[in-house]
Amino acid sequence: MTNGDFGLLSPVTASPAVAALTGDRAVIAAILDVEAAWAAVLEEAGLAPAGSAAVVAEAADPAAYDVAAISERAQGGGNPVIPLLGDLRARVRGLDADGVGAGKAVHTSLTSQDVLDSALMLLASRTITALLGDVKGTTTALATLAAHHAETLCVGRSLTQHALPYTFGLRAAEWFHGVAAAASRLAALELPVQFGGAAGTLASGSKLTTGSAETPFTLADSLAAKLGLAPAAAPWHTNRLAVTGLGDGLAALVDSFGKIAGDLLFLSRPEVGELGEPLAAGRGVSSAMPQKQNPVLSVLIRSAALQAPALASQLHLAAATFNDERPDGGWHTEWPALRQLLALALGAAGHLRELTEGLRVFPEAMRRNLGISGPLLLSEGVSAAVAPLLGEDGKQRLQAVVDQTLAAPAPQQADTYRKLLREAVPTGKLPDNELEALLDPASYLGEAAEISRRILAAYPDFTGSTMKGAPRG
Repeated sequence: MTNGDFGLLSPVTASPAVAALTGDRAVIAAILDVEAAWAAVLEEAGLAPAGSAAVVAEAADPAAYDVAAISERAQGGGNPVIPLLGDLRARVRGLDADGVGAGKAVHTSLTSQDVLDSALMLLASRTITALLGDVKGTTTALATLAAHHAETLCVGRSLTQHALPYTFGLRAAEWFHGVAAAASRLAALELPVQFGGAAGTLASGSKLTTGSAETPFTLADSLAAKLGLAPAAAPWHTNRLAVTGLGDGLAALVDSFGKIAGDLLFLSRPEVGELGEPLAAGRGVSSAMPQKQNPVLSVLIRSAALQAPALASQLHLAAATFNDERPDGGWHTEWPALRQLLALALGAAGHLRELTEGLRVFPEAMRRNLGISGPLLLSEGVSAAVAPLLGEDGKQRLQAVVDQTLAAPAPQQADTYRKLLREAVPTGKLPDNELEALLDPASYLGEAAEISRRILAAYPDFTGSTMKGAPRG
């Protein structure tokens, strides 16, 4: 039996897909990719023997390395690059059968922070690519829901209480808005390569390129291009904006996930019953209560949202305490926080995509809950339309109607409000048909449809290729 961390107590990230992009093996692969890319840069610049890059690339097969042993040995130097580099050099020597001197291309003029910072940016880039794929599945589903339910009435709630008539289409559009805005910001982030040498002066790189047409800066740019990272104007060993910006972007996206999950946890309660998670065998089961159908996807997503802010905060704490030209501990605290943020975002994104693509919508329950407050929900609109008909004290008279209504038992309030309102407003000033029109919730939706349209139009890349189809119900 192999000992290891498989995410037993972190079910939101316990997925082979998440582990493949953010696990220890993925970190090793990213480090090796940086070293292999650097060897290629040096060979192409004429600064390493011909044939070096091929040997290093063959040696940089992550499957050939013992991750557990490297992790344990990393305690000796305080980071995983040092023991991995020793193993890489040994493999290069073993594979260099033709004696091309490929070892000269390994890690030359680099420092551990160059490699690990670049590797973590590479790890983040790969994770974000997969993350945005799931996000676009989610936003496409939400855009479809927004379009299909543009006229599906429900109740809007403010400070937990019924506020105004609303539409489920607008609610879905607002969910879409949060996710698409955060994802757009994350996608726009530049993830830079790191290249500064031992203390960030490029002294070794400068020596390396003496007499060459290359400079340390052109080499760094070439490395960035090979890795698909952004070029950096200068080393950023102690300027951690690249890391904190990435952390903030991830946390903001997970925040938007948490908003949706929080709403779904409420709206799927049996006494509310407006939405339901997609059904799947074995999903939502209880160890003791056979009848339960727990909203597990929402629970897992919310668990990620509760963890992400503290991890982003940890990145800022580390950045604020980076001392000298290489910090004594701040750098090390970034690694687990950043990787966990990436894992949480990716894991939650997969769950949210499944949830939104299979979301069950119950318009009848929405209309039922809307009817609990009934015409009282229209009191704002009624006051604006009717108060001028009643003279200077019109607002006070209508407020008295509301106050008397609220004194009645809840089940009787809808009928009480309608009765008292009719008594307060002469039919000569407001006929029955006009009063009933004022009390129709569909008449007081403001710009709900236009707000939804504007939200979706603002993020065309996230709406999917089509939004046609029948409403879900």
